[in-house]
Amino acid sequence: MSEESIKMICQNKKAFHNFHIEKKFEAGIILKGSEVKSCRQGKVQLVDSYAAFKKHELYLVKAHISEFKQGGPFFNHPPVQDRKLLMHKREILNIKALLEQQKLTLVPLKMYFKKGKAKVELGLARGKTHGDKRHSLKEKESDRKMAQAQKRERGK
Repeated sequence: MSEESIKMICQNKKAFHNFHIEKKFEAGIILKGSEVKSCRQGKVQLVDSYAAFKKHELYLVKAHISEFKQGGPFFNHPPVQDRKLLMHKREILNIKALLEQQKLTLVPLKMYFKKGKAKVELGLARGKTHGDKRHSLKEKESDRKMAQAQKRERGK
């Protein structure tokens, strides 16, 4: 896939800090016109959001898409509401089975436009403990120091 056909809207960096991501899925999302305009401006937050099932359908819950300022009071949307996600039925059933068996959570990782359509990348996630978070921070710090040392060695 070429880079120019994907335009990033936002990322949920906190999800990688709080969860181990086991598997990733891509889903379409149903948006209103004012929501799409706000997404194009990048006014989206996925920090506390998650995906949940309601009657065999998948919804994005607690995602915040700001109101479109030029829309006026009559043509706008509520910023926080449940938004339906679009996936194939077999994928939805597969995800539902994994969630029930392994006690995982479905977390949005990023939101982007792909060929003009709004998409959400979902991750099957297992929560990290406090010790896991510390360990991942230590790993990240050691990787950063290694990269700096290699960079200095190349400069000599």
